[in-house]
Amino acid sequence: MLPRSNCQKLFVAFFCVLLLLLLPVPCFADPYEQSYQLLDSPDSSNSYRLTVSITESLYDYYVSQSHLMPNFDFSLFVTPDALKPIADDLWTIYDTKEDFANGVLMLVHQIPYRESDPQKYAVEVLAENEGDCDLFSIVAASIMKAGGLDVVLLLLEQHDHMWVGVNLDESPRDARTQVYFYRNEGKKYYVAETTGGKWETGWRVGECPEILERASAKVIPLINYEVSAPAQVSSSYTVPDSSSILMDLSTSLAVSQNRVEISGSLSPAIAGENVTLYISSLGSALSRLATVITDTNGNYFYSWESPEGGIYSLKANWSGDENYSGADSTSFSLVVIPPVFLILGGGLIFGLVVLIIAMRGKRSATMPKDYETFEEVDFEDYPEDF
Repeated sequence: MLPRSNCQKLFVAFFCVLLLLLLPVPCFADPYEQSYQLLDSPDSSNSYRLTVSITESLYDYYVSQSHLMPNFDFSLFVTPDALKPIADDLWTIYDTKEDFANGVLMLVHQIPYRESDPQKYAVEVLAENEGDCDLFSIVAASIMKAGGLDVVLLLLEQHDHMWVGVNLDESPRDARTQVYFYRNEGKKYYVAETTGGKWETGWRVGECPEILERASAKVIPLINYEVSAPAQVSSSYTVPDSSSILMDLSTSLAVSQNRVEISGSLSPAIAGENVTLYISSLGSALSRLATVITDTNGNYFYSWESPEGGIYSLKANWSGDENYSGADSTSFSLVVIPPVFLILGGGLIFGLVVLIIAMRGKRSATMPKDYETFEEVDFEDYPEDF
């Protein structure tokens, strides 16, 4: 048994750790922001600057997901929904699928090349602003798919290389060389080379590096891509203003299956905006708890039935829009106590009470039943010399 002083120290240490866990963790991180130059057609002089912002929580979400790739299915890392705002903005300056696809190639040609392993999701690549042929292809395929194009991934195993295959209604008109394509299920998928840099004069849809002109490729259809993302990047042709989002919990200490109210507000106060609530427990991946909608004052509310016992971290996120970059709230911790702990705690207290009563009873039983009494002595009854 530990000495009393050591027990007191352990209790104080436990209390301090619990207090630290319950304190909100401020989030001061700025969104990951990248800018890309675009032309409205390959030979045009009309240039645009597209700014893409990614919140820290969205990046952390994908970083915490599994990066295993069974059967070399690269389509698992394609995330069209997360990059849809980029595709929507591209369609405002492009009129045809070919121009749209070439616009996507202009964008990825501006990401610095760096060998990477293991695979990464498209959001990770954009946030980290680096990648290689397969990562660039994953980004390009995500944006093209989000824009409604029929695309596949083309794996050149013998050359350790990857392309995107783009199905078009007609043969590419802007290709400066012979056009190359692969057939899959009766469709032509034109080669889209995502590496090379030189975004203004880089590879266009249908063009192929000479060394790879006769290379065989494995077609990887986008079957297992992510259909729904927890949140999205923000995209704008202007420099977006900053935003902020607040979150609060009704309690930091709850009993399992009890309701915990999550509330907060968005600034600017915009109605009808999606706010994503993220949750993680110790050692687990970040996941989406819920998506709630802001009211006319930019406020949001969610009533949540707390899960099984454990320590959880919660955060609110707004992806942003064409005028404002996204924002993350302060991270809050929630300690959930399982009901069995309350039963055990109550049982322990009851046992201690019984033990104390029993010990008192035992102590009383060991004491003598008869006590010798002393009567007051009247000294007048004794001689004076006594």
